[in-house]
Amino acid sequence: MKKISIEIPEYNPQKGIEYSWEKSFEISTKVKNDNIFISANREGLISLAKHLLTLAEMPIQGHLHYDDLNSLEDGSVPLVIDKPID
Repeated sequence: MKKISIEIPEYNPQKGIEYSWEKSFEISTKVKNDNIFISANREGLISLAKHLLTLAEMPIQGHLHYDDLNSLEDGSVPLVIDKPID
């Protein structure tokens, strides 16, 4: 099994979630036949992995929000990933 080391930002309540993007990332989303499709290049997948780990390590509830205005390719549907209260 291959080991990968990823650094994620510490959660800071004053700043909220800090998104860390790999250079040249590409991510798109669409809904087809009631399924959510997330398509990403290698850099996009690594970026998403870091974001998910950051969300998982938060001591409080939170969410990640992506849309085509700030992170997704044009024409993508908005995507929200939620971490409810434990």
